[in-house]
Amino acid sequence: MNIEAVVAYCLGKPGAEETYPFGDHVLVAKVGGKGFAFIRQDEPGSVALKCGASRDEAAEVRERYPDSVTVMDYLGRYGWNRVALGAAVPGAELEELIDASYDDVVRRLPKAKRP
Repeated sequence: MNIEAVVAYCLGKPGAEETYPFGDHVLVAKVGGKGFAFIRQDEPGSVALKCGASRDEAAEVRERYPDSVTVMDYLGRYGWNRVALGAAVPGAELEELIDASYDDVVRRLPKAKRP
């Protein structure tokens, strides 16, 4: 997937909004005011996602794609990974990772803020 496809997929989620709290180079896709995808818009780009409920689940994704998936700066200890776009992670699996990150954030939202 390229940057445009990732952005479109993320913003197509119910209640998703586009924000730029870190400047024009990082789009943060949020739902209910909470980020579920941090998309670096430089080429080739990357997307940081919550990859599972534990660090072990996030580590499993990194083990499958050691050259394409790394620990996200600052949030990695909470199970966030950065996925390089245009690399080894197939588009369908990247969509599953986006879905899981979105679902995790929505699940944690108060019911009044859920889409």
